[in-house]
Amino acid sequence: KTDAVSENLLNRQFKEHGPRKVLLTDITYIPCCGVFFYLSTIKDAYTMQILAYVLSESLEIDFVLETVNQMVEKHGISLATDTIIHSDQGCHYTSCSFIQLVKDKGLRQSMSRKGNCWDNAPQESFFGRMKDHVKKKIAAATSFGEVKAIVDDYMDYYNNYRYQWDLEKRSPVEYRIYLLEGGNPLL
Repeated sequence: KTDAVSENLLNRQFKEHGPRKVLLTDITYIPCCGVFFYLSTIKDAYTMQILAYVLSESLEIDFVLETVNQMVEKHGISLATDTIIHSDQGCHYTSCSFIQLVKDKGLRQSMSRKGNCWDNAPQESFFGRMKDHVKKKIAAATSFGEVKAIVDDYMDYYNNYRYQWDLEKRSPVEYRIYLLEGGNPLL
């Protein structure tokens, strides 16, 4: 951890910038089998699509860095130099490794104000809904592999099949395609 706290470039303007312009990232804890597993995600604030996620047995920084690398590998072509990656002020996001990776990938780093969950509300909301949806399955799981399969299934469901009112009753992937084909979300 460093004292390097980035400016809050976002100021809760989650949808004002368009697709792939604001990426929200965070970590959540998933209790199972008497231990915690850790989930790192990156979410497009405009389309609500989860662009990358990594489940880890360890809270070491590697899984957060892997999430960024995975996102750039899968979606790098659609990112721009003005794309913002927004997080809280946790030790993973203030680490030298994360700061350098974000810089190397040509992204702009932004951070929530200290202790202010509203500054990353769509990401926090995603975690809450996900945990509600998978709660019983996670409680029945007996291994990391089972939890990973549950998370994989949920991510597929969420991105491809979970229709959302704010996305014109489309799934995040369908909404992204709709926008690419020239759809106007304001009509």
